[in-house]
Formats: sequence, C-alpha cells, structure tokens
Amino acid sequence: MDLLCNAYSNESDEDDDDAPKHQILIQPSSKRPKIEIPITQSQPHNPMTPLPYSPLDSQIPGRYISKRERAIFASPPAAHHPPHPVSNSPGNCYFLQLNKRSSVQQRGQMSQRVSIALSSHSRAVNAIHWSPNHAHLLASAGMDHSICIWNPWSSDQKIARKLNVHSAAVKDVKWSLQGLSVLSCGFDCSSRLVDVEKGVEIQVFKEDQMVGVVKFHEENFNLFLSGGSQGRIRLWDIRNGKVVHEFARGHDPILDVEFTRNCRQIISSSDISRSNVSENSIVVWDVSRQVPLSNQVYVEAYTCPCVRSHPSDSVFVAQSNGDYIALFSSSPPFKLNKYKRYQSHGVSGFPIKCNFSLDGESLISGSSDGSIYFYNYRSSELVRKIKAYEQASVDIAVHPILPNVIASCSWNGEVSVFE
Repeated sequence: MDLLCNAYSNESDEDDDDAPKHQILIQPSSKRPKIEIPITQSQPHNPMTPLPYSPLDSQIPGRYISKRERAIFASPPAAHHPPHPVSNSPGNCYFLQLNKRSSVQQRGQMSQRVSIALSSHSRAVNAIHWSPNHAHLLASAGMDHSICIWNPWSSDQKIARKLNVHSAAVKDVKWSLQGLSVLSCGFDCSSRLVDVEKGVEIQVFKEDQMVGVVKFHEENFNLFLSGGSQGRIRLWDIRNGKVVHEFARGHDPILDVEFTRNCRQIISSSDISRSNVSENSIVVWDVSRQVPLSNQVYVEAYTCPCVRSHPSDSVFVAQSNGDYIALFSSSPPFKLNKYKRYQSHGVSGFPIKCNFSLDGESLISGSSDGSIYFYNYRSSELVRKIKAYEQASVDIAVHPILPNVIASCSWNGEVSVFE
C-alpha cells in the first residue's frame, strides 16, 4: 500500500510542476500528510503483506481507496478464540515449563538422547502409552504384575502411582479418552479399567483367554478391542460391560490389533505356528459385518508382533519377525508394497513394536539389540540410531503434543524418555 501511495504522490508532484503558469487560482498541494498508524506485530512485517487498513485513511481528502481496502473495511472482524484451559495440576506445571523451554526449531527435530530414566519395574516392560488428555503422564505395563504411572518431568516424585490390580503379568495398557483412567490387560484372563487418581478399579472384563492387547476405538471412547490367546477378538462396551462383536478365526494367539483410519476395519496379527503360516497371519476384518475381508495380506512365513496405521495415509505397517517392517495398503485388496521395507533393526522373537511420528514422516522402531531406529517413512531410509539399552528395546510411544519427545521401554525393566 505504501508503494501505491508513493506512486500517487509522485504523480501529483509532477502534475503540480507541469501546471500552466497563467492559472490564477492557487491549488493546495495534493501531497497528503503521512499518518503514522501503529502496528503491533510480534514478528517483522513482510513487505509483500499489505498493512492493516484504518478508517482514518478514508477521512483524508483525496485519499484513494482500493476495492480490496473497501472489502476489508466492510467485512466483520474475525472472532477471537481463547486458548483451551490447561489443568493447574503440578504435573502439568512441569509439562508447561518443558514446553516453554523448547523452541520451535527444537520441536521439529527428532529425539536424540536420553533425558529421563525411570526405574520401578523389576521385570520386563511390555507396553507404554502417553496420556492424550494429561500429556505429562506416562503409563507402563510390566511382567511384574504392576502398572506404573509416571510423571517424568516432576522434580521430586517421578512415579505418581503404582497399580497392582492384576494377579499375573500385564501385557498392555492404554489411557482412556475419558477421564483420568487406564485400561490394562494381562495373563489373568481379564481387562481392567482403573481410576488413576483414586487408584481403584472401575470395571473388570473377564474372559476365557489370556488377554494380550487392548485398543480403544478412536471415535467412540466407550468401545475397546481385546485380543487373546485363544484367537478371539472382542469389541467391548464399557457402559454395560458386555461384548458388542466377536471376531474369531482359528485358535492362534492374537499378537496385536489396530483400527484403520476410518475405524470401519480391524487389522489383527496372529501367532501362526502351523505350516500355512502365510494364511491368517494378518487378517483385515469388517467391523459391522464381523467377517474377514482378507486373510492373505502377508504371505511370507513370518509372524508380526505389531501392526500400526499411518496417521494420514491409507497404509499400515507390520513389524515382521523377518527383521524388517512391511508396508501395506489399508484399502482393498490390502496389497503388500514389495518395493519398500524398513530394515536395519532386529526382532529375534521379541515383541518389538513400532510407531509413527505425529506428522507421519518418521517411523520409529525398537530393536532386539537395545537400540531405537528412526526411518524416513517416504524413502524407508534409516535416519538415526540411538543405543538405549543393553537388552531389547520393546515399545515406542510418541508424545501426543511434543513431536521431539518419545518414550521407550526395555526387556530389563527400564523406561526412558528421549528429547
């Protein structure tokens, strides 16, 4: 706009110089006084961005008002949305301090070092999960029958609560999307919903099989999946404690379950030990009809301890005991990508899991050598390797808000946070 004002000012100056000398009336100068309009911006102004329009400009005699300015002046001001309130709990205070210390450049980078080491489990840790609603809390499930709730950024008490609600090894734990509670499962043939704040059980879901994995529905927090040792996958409703749907094909133990992006299909991985390992290793189910859409997705003679859906693309990955991660399409016919695989880490029979970064551009995997591997999702190239433990690195959990923060757990009972 300044360039436009200067252009009109220059033309007025030239018109004054070229005016006929026999003109009797003396015209006032067409130069307009320059009014300084304060601009409050947190960042330097970009010359290509027009300055905000002020109604004072329209009151200056001879002031040219473009159509764009008139349209901006006529449009109503944009509504201001205040930020979401944040809980004032002590753990959240530590999390906010960490968030303030991290610059924008640091948040765009991947984790590089161990910043916090957490130790309370006496045996292997099978799973970890960040709370989506209370992002300063981390849950871990161990073979020592316990569930630990961590507050990693606390300066005095990093373990907020230790839950001993299971009578056998705990295989998986997930934070509920409603309230401050966790859902866990284990070898005591049950899944248990526990109130973390009070430390008491809310609900118990008994089964006729050892339960190895639980997964909340991504659109309805009252529903969750459970997969067990008898090959049955059940969809539970927390409100009445009953099974809504049951998916069964054979008697092979379920290793992992995952919803697709639209939550219309379920991807399950089974521990097939028979000769036809190429069938039923990975099965895609239709949720509403309870029928398998495909049981020959992965035709190689390896089982897959972990399956994960991409956060934005219509694909999913499967951690293979062949020491690589396979890539599949999550749309029919669920084809395996034969030209791309992520291989540098090892599995060696451990329940090694993997996970995508928040933006989906990185794939992070544990490994049997105790390291954490970072792959570029697009090119499948190994980007970084971090040596974390002496024994196998089992699970990976990406922080739900800070993309440069991840947590991992090991086969010797350690839990670590990387920044």
